[in-house]
Amino acid sequence: MNGVVVIDKPPGKTSHDVVKDVKKVLGVKKAGHTGTLDPLATGVLPVCINEATKLVPFFSLDTKEYRVTMLLGVKTDTLDTEGNVISTCEPPLISLNEIERTLHRFVGEIEQIPPRYSAVKFRGKSLYKWARKGILVDPHPRMVEIFNIDVLEVAMPYVTFMVSCSKGTYIRSLCSDVGDILGCGACVAGLRRIRSGTFFEGTAVSIEGLDANHVIPMVDALPDFPVIKVDNAFAERLKEGYQPEVKAFISCHIPFVSAGDVVKLVDERRCLVAIAKMLYASDQFAELDGKKQAMKILRVFHREP
Repeated sequence: MNGVVVIDKPPGKTSHDVVKDVKKVLGVKKAGHTGTLDPLATGVLPVCINEATKLVPFFSLDTKEYRVTMLLGVKTDTLDTEGNVISTCEPPLISLNEIERTLHRFVGEIEQIPPRYSAVKFRGKSLYKWARKGILVDPHPRMVEIFNIDVLEVAMPYVTFMVSCSKGTYIRSLCSDVGDILGCGACVAGLRRIRSGTFFEGTAVSIEGLDANHVIPMVDALPDFPVIKVDNAFAERLKEGYQPEVKAFISCHIPFVSAGDVVKLVDERRCLVAIAKMLYASDQFAELDGKKQAMKILRVFHREP
């Protein structure tokens, strides 16, 4: 059994807990999630199983979308309501326009400092492990991108909004920074991921409802990657480490792709054989020496019997 399951993560569990649950329910040996969700958070958590764990790096640039409930007037050490309260204050009278203006200041590329309680690594260990030992590490800021923010509701002291953002964006840090600008502090009171890349809330399943029918085949897990079909003999050569030459594609239909594009190689059974990076645009093939390497194979996958 190889593929991806989209889990609707419940509150209170770590992403690692969910992976263990998936392995137990489906009876698989290998599994890994594509992006950590905090224990407080719920929603879309794609989990790759068996051979599909090789796909995890290809989800690394996936954008995310969240529904966030921000609590104004409360600051905690974890930047959410599950942490220890550092300070509280009565939120000042803040208009909807002021809240929207403040949130919209963060749209675009921004420098963000990850929370001390996060999975970001420092000297090989997650920051939260250092923090739990009483060692407070100041993480380095990093660049992330906020694509859009829409305020849904203001019911003071709570503000609910939607945010779409790049991988690596910490919503807890965003809310904390917004609270600092507003002058009252803030933390996350609720967080739900409604989209991770091409995986949406509507396709997510609970652990209790999970079965083999919910496994998305590897070939369908990256729908935006162009497909190149190869015969079984070609597929076997790829398993042996073959880096394809231009002449190998003379009889293949190749969609238009540019140099640098990542493509899926699929066999006659419509099974994913490999993922590769194009070294040339497909419209250059006719002019190239047939012995030139056409693409770089990045991952090779074993077929199920």
